[in-house]
Amino acid sequence: MRALLFVFLATSLFTTPLLAAKFELDKAHTNVSFTAPHLMVSKVKGRFDKFAGTFDFDEKDLKLENIAVTIQTDSLNTNEKDRDKHLRSPDFFDVAKFPEMKFKSTKVEYDNGKPDKVHGELTIRGITKPVTLNVDYNGAITDAMGNRVVAFEAETKVNRKDFGLNWNKALDKGGFVVGDDIKIQIEGEAKVPTPATPKKN
Repeated sequence: MRALLFVFLATSLFTTPLLAAKFELDKAHTNVSFTAPHLMVSKVKGRFDKFAGTFDFDEKDLKLENIAVTIQTDSLNTNEKDRDKHLRSPDFFDVAKFPEMKFKSTKVEYDNGKPDKVHGELTIRGITKPVTLNVDYNGAITDAMGNRVVAFEAETKVNRKDFGLNWNKALDKGGFVVGDDIKIQIEGEAKVPTPATPKKN
């Protein structure tokens, strides 16, 4: 009986994930995208190709905290060169002056024990405003390389003019080229970084 108990405890020690681990966004399996109303009747979708983010997550009690994400504004991509050039200009993101967007969490709300809403501060063009992300935690798994991976989705909506992205153009028959409410989405995976292997002398 004691032998069986010892085996159980030993197995648990080696199979249970570490608590409150520091996760990093997996850039190869994560998308940071946005959707903007266009011409009053359609939408334009784009993404940011360069970003980094970390958070602390306890898989046992699903506690999430210390979320920090940085996005490189010049990595904006809507698959249309002239539009991307305009979006990078002072009319919009002014990437030469404001090369980064940032999000930092301040509070997490839970629903049935799972992360549900993340409150935080979003900074664009040097302007910081409070935002709330709706979050879905999709589970955790150990991948083929032995990395502990969590899957998630997060979404929010902001008014671009709150952050100084004011450019617009009136349409001949009423309305404007660009709508004000922008949907921001982050979805994908994050993993606990594998410690670097010391170089042999």
